[in-house]
Amino acid sequence: MFDSLSDRLGATLDGLRGKGRLSEDDINKAMREIRLALLEADVNFGVVKDFVARVKERAMGSDVLDSLTPGQQVVKIVHEELTELMGQAGTKLSMSNRPPTVILMAGLQGSGKTTAAGKLARLLAKQKRKPAMVAADIYRPAAIQQLQTLGKSLQVPVFERGTADPVETAAWGIEQAKAQGRDVVIVDTAGRLTIDQELMDELVRMKAAVKPHNVLLVLDSMTGQDAVATAQAFADAVDYDGVILTKLDGDARGGAALAVRAVTGKPIKFVSVGEKLDQLEEFHPDRMASRILGMGDVMSLIERAQDEFDEQQAADLEAKIRKAEFNLDDMLEQLRMVRKMAGGGGLTSLLGMVPGIGRQIKNMPKVDERQIDRVEAIILSMTPAERRNPKLLDGSRRRRIAGGSGTNVQTVNQLLSQFRQMQKMMKQMGKSGKVPQFPGLPRR
Repeated sequence: MFDSLSDRLGATLDGLRGKGRLSEDDINKAMREIRLALLEADVNFGVVKDFVARVKERAMGSDVLDSLTPGQQVVKIVHEELTELMGQAGTKLSMSNRPPTVILMAGLQGSGKTTAAGKLARLLAKQKRKPAMVAADIYRPAAIQQLQTLGKSLQVPVFERGTADPVETAAWGIEQAKAQGRDVVIVDTAGRLTIDQELMDELVRMKAAVKPHNVLLVLDSMTGQDAVATAQAFADAVDYDGVILTKLDGDARGGAALAVRAVTGKPIKFVSVGEKLDQLEEFHPDRMASRILGMGDVMSLIERAQDEFDEQQAADLEAKIRKAEFNLDDMLEQLRMVRKMAGGGGLTSLLGMVPGIGRQIKNMPKVDERQIDRVEAIILSMTPAERRNPKLLDGSRRRRIAGGSGTNVQTVNQLLSQFRQMQKMMKQMGKSGKVPQFPGLPRR
């Protein structure tokens, strides 16, 4: 969603980086480009005006004009102001000391509210919580069935009472969840096609009845400034605690993500970056600012690795590297781990988090993930003995493996050549003692 904005800002700031000294005219030109880039990204005009004024005031200071690296100083200022614009430090959900914690989902119809409820349930379950969901949207056809389907796929209970009063259903569902020992309850409320008094009145009554610890407004980021107007209308009527931005993987201009906090004062707590249930992330303004400016997102990359690496697997691999016992089974395991880390966003999204690649990712050849499928097919066509000891792979065995994997002997040979290079590198690391420290393992 931020590709165009990232390109415009990146080109402008790259121009400043190359200058030994900056003049007032250089800064004025850069500010005009930044203003245009933000307006084209559909950021609210008032927000853009204030943002550019703050950046310009700081950029005109002696710390920048007299600096030996003025361009870098301006980049730092833009990063800090973008972070401030989106809310500075990320804010987490409020968790009750006396479970269950109740989360009320609000939003317009079509914003992705019910799906967001399922994604949030999955994220909480991954954090060792025991979520449940309550179907309190009795108006949209199949809304209850959709939530039940999501719950079944996640193995999360869903409480519903058909078309009974939604306020009473919400209160009843929370009691059911409490009785089953669930520590978080997500209540999916009804949406409307437009903001109307009936919707707001029902939300006010439901909030008073269930006393939620968190009220989250789900906004479709592809609706641009309409999303900001919706956020303001809900803020005026129902005092919500934070925002979930959906469809951040879309190709719209994305200004909502930059403006919603500035206009409403409400923090963005989560962003949905894809359609799959594992594609909901906690929102970190500083990391988003880094991504927009093409600076990568190392912290998110590390967190993904920590989430996906099994501690015992990492320890076993480290021991094998030290003993120079890295084999094809280990290679396959690492490929699967990388793919798992990439998630629904694919390997390209993972590469985008690497500093220095950021904005260049679009100019690189698209990562063909079918290559990983081919590697997996080749390795799985080998016997366990062959995977442990590739020296067994003579010509006839390679022909058998090529036939079994639907490839050819040349492709099998290429894989074995790559494996030997990888094995050699691992052997050198083992001898030198420079074995990588895997996430979650104690320092040696």
